[in-house]
Amino acid sequence: QVQLVESGGGLVQPGGSLRLSCAASGSIFSIVAMGWYRQAPGKQRELVATLTNEGNRIYADSVKGRFSISRDHAKNTVYLQMNSLKPDDTAVYYCNIYTTRGGSWGQGTQVTGSS
Repeated sequence: QVQLVESGGGLVQPGGSLRLSCAASGSIFSIVAMGWYRQAPGKQRELVATLTNEGNRIYADSVKGRFSISRDHAKNTVYLQMNSLKPDDTAVYYCNIYTTRGGSWGQGTQVTGSS
C-alpha cells in the first residue's frame, strides 16, 4: 500500500506563489506517473499536472505557463510550483501516484487565492 503526504497549501493573495509537495512511501513499485489534481466546491476533480516516469509533462490549459511540476526520484516526492495564482485556482489539491499495480490518492491540501 502506498501512502501520500501532501504539504504546502495555504492562503495566498492573487499573483502570489505556493509550492506543494507530496511524499510517497510504503510499497512503491514501478511508478508510471505522479501528478496533481484539484477539486473546487461544486465542481468535479480535474487534472492540474502530471509527470510520467519518462519525464513527459502534461498541464491543464488553465495553468500552463504558471504552474510547474517536478519530481525528486530519490525522495519519491513530487512538487507543484504555482505562480501567478488566481482566485479561480482555489481548490483542494490532491496528489496522485500511478504505478504498475494501480493508483493512490493523498488526503488533499487546501489552496485559497484571495485578497
